Amino acid sequence: MSRVSPTGLTTEYNRGSVEDKFREVCSQLNGFSEGRIANRNNALTSIPTTGTFKQGDFVANSTPSEAGTAGGKYIVTGWICTVSGTPGTFKEARVLTGG
Repeated sequence: MSRVSPTGLTTEYNRGSVEDKFREVCSQLNGFSEGRIANRNNALTSIPTTGTFKQGDFVANSTPSEAGTAGGKYIVTGWICTVSGTPGTFKEARVLTGG
């Protein structure tokens, strides 16, 4: 499930259908609160090149790996929008690994 959506619900009450949707929502929220990348709607493999973003928006890196040279290695955890726009201006959010 990528986004919370009422898809599949009808105007007629169906307890099974409501319970299934509620389970999906709970599963996504639990995964998100545990930091699971699969539960993020905005995880990408590279800096955003399309879409509209506001200053402060964060896009997670779905394929983080260590980069840099000895003594200055880091991991790009994602990109933060510093100037609103379409797609906006992004800067890498890095975490030093100490390598």
